[in-house]
Amino acid sequence: MDQYFTVAVYVLAGLFGLCVGSFLNVVIYRLPNGMSLAFPPSHCTKCDYTLRWYDNIPVLSYLFLGGKCRKCKEPISFRYTAVELANALLWLAAAMLFWEKSIPFAVSIALAFSVFICIFFIDLSHKLIYDRFQVILLALGAVATFFDPAFGWISHLIGGASGFLVFLLLALLFEKLYGREALGGGDIKLAGTAGLLLGWERLLLALLIASVTASVIMLALRARHKENAESDASENEEAPRQTDEEIEEATVETNEEFTEELTEESTEELTEESGEEEIEEDGESFPFGPFLVSAFTLVLLFGDRVIAWYLTLLN
Repeated sequence: MDQYFTVAVYVLAGLFGLCVGSFLNVVIYRLPNGMSLAFPPSHCTKCDYTLRWYDNIPVLSYLFLGGKCRKCKEPISFRYTAVELANALLWLAAAMLFWEKSIPFAVSIALAFSVFICIFFIDLSHKLIYDRFQVILLALGAVATFFDPAFGWISHLIGGASGFLVFLLLALLFEKLYGREALGGGDIKLAGTAGLLLGWERLLLALLIASVTASVIMLALRARHKENAESDASENEEAPRQTDEEIEEATVETNEEFTEELTEESTEELTEESGEEEIEEDGESFPFGPFLVSAFTLVLLFGDRVIAWYLTLLN
């Protein structure tokens, strides 16, 4: 009987994870755009077609519709299905790893996984970590502090305090040395709330993973950017040089086109366009939040075994 009950718990965890994953898609899309999470009902972002209940079944609707809107036939981003599947698998993993050890801890970890997914995609696209996510993680961390089967409450309190203070000091030090911001306030608060949730042992391992991963990816992106810049420079050197007459004609044409645009567009429209360009220029920086939440997730899934293995080496 207990075996069947355990299997039922796992199945329900996966199903509820799918349903919650569908709601996470709403949060990820609407919250950064300042939209209500409840109204209007789910709809196609291309043609505003209101989805029927049979168009909104997690994963299955995407497969039945062939990844396209029922009305306008525009492609539906696979990200929606990926979020649903990821949340379902993580909820199932939380149940399998922690349900029999501590039910409150298993539930808090499953909910934390969902918050991590929202932070991952929103911070990746908009470079924002909302305080409401921090409040949820803080509450879940308070639950984990008393129900964690692996580490005691002291570990969680040290993790919360040290995560916040270390990131705050690093941010202040970097800004003083280099005159620019390296860690945003959202990252600092995330380190604190997640530290309370994980405990200092898991937090230390997670920060190590996040730092190494971010460094490797940043170096790869920098090398690729340098390679592209060198390629563009070589192409410009090989390009045929324009004569003075061609340059003069091109300049005249450009000035005429620009003058026509100025007469057609209003000052307000020009201001909006320049604002968009500034946002794109700021987009060269890369958010650290996705690296953090990915590392937190990995450590919650496998960190206890890694830490136990490491401690055996010391003994």
